[in-house]
Formats: sequence, structure tokens, C-alpha cells
Amino acid sequence: MTNTFPEISISTERLVLRPLDEDDAPALAEMMNDEMVAAWTSVPQPFTEDGARGWITDHAPEARTAGTGLDLAVTEFLTQRLVGVIQLTKTNWHVRATELSYIVAPWARGEGYASEAALAMAQWLFRDQGFERIELRTAADNTASQQVAQKIGCISEGVLRNACIARTRTEDGTWAEVRTDFIVWSLLPEDLEGVTEQLAEAGGFTAFSDWN
Repeated sequence: MTNTFPEISISTERLVLRPLDEDDAPALAEMMNDEMVAAWTSVPQPFTEDGARGWITDHAPEARTAGTGLDLAVTEFLTQRLVGVIQLTKTNWHVRATELSYIVAPWARGEGYASEAALAMAQWLFRDQGFERIELRTAADNTASQQVAQKIGCISEGVLRNACIARTRTEDGTWAEVRTDFIVWSLLPEDLEGVTEQLAEAGGFTAFSDWN
């Protein structure tokens, strides 16, 4: 295996995970300007369509080619509408480990798309790419993201105190940075055993509201 990610497309029951395309720029920019995305991520605000195109044409291909990460669009299988993005970063090919994160558009939240996409990505990494560890980091107050981690079988490993910078709206409408904790989660190949069956018993991916 080479130390870089291939250009791939991953299909699930409801979603297609595929490389970002320039046509995604308007929807991507709109999604990244959402209040919750601004609060829990380091995405620049405001996020412009030019910024989205730079991500699509420069950052994403460079990260994939360098083997440091992978950025995929998450789209609805039936409508092809962009519902989110899923990202791999801080990839270590010697250890076969990477960090996974996800963002879902406001209108698509509550449908279980984040967990469906994250589980599909994890299965591909373990089965096709030979990875041995996936790490997720969730802000201490981002309970929706923590639900996603739990739903796909992640194990909480501990807390990184004061390691996360979140953002909050001030009285004058601007953003202010606030420091909080990161909860660290890990997922190993054996953790996926029985996850699909457990989800089915719980009512599927829509049984829990998740977004980021």
C-alpha cells in the first residue's frame, strides 16, 4: 500500500461519499456559515465561496496526494444534494491511524447522516486501507457530536483539558473565542463488531439526532 489515499466514492443506503467538486462551492459556503458550525469548528467566518473553491481545488487534493488527510462530500443518494463533509486529518501511515471529523448542513440534521457517513468511512479505512485506529475529538459541550461517536462504537479515552477553542456570539453580534475541553474517542476494528446490528435494533441511523 502507498502512503496516500485513493480517489474513492463510498455508497451507503442513503448517502454517497465522494470527492468535493467545484459545483459544491455555493452549498459548501452556505453550510460553513451556519451558527453551529462556526461555534464548534475552526472554519473561518464568514466563509466565502472563494474560500470553498480554495478548499475544493487546492487544500483537499493536496492533503490527499500528500497522504495527510482526505476530504469527501457527503451527498444524498437520491437527490445528490450536499448534506455535509467528512474529513480525515493528522494521518500517520506508520501507525495506521487518523483523526475523523464531520459536519452536516443545518437542513439535514436529525437524520443520522453524520453517523452513517462516519461508519461508512470507518469500515472503508479498516477493511480496505488496513488502518488500526481512528480518533475523534469532540468539544465537551458538543453533545450531538458525542452521540455520533457513541453510535458508531467509539470508546471514550479521556479528556484533554482546555485543549479546544470554541466560539460564542457576543452582545454586539461578533464572535468571541472560549476555551473548553476536548473529549477523545477512539475506534478500533474490533469496535465495529455488532454495530450494524445494534443500530438496526435501535431503529437505524435516525434513532438519534446528530449533526457535527
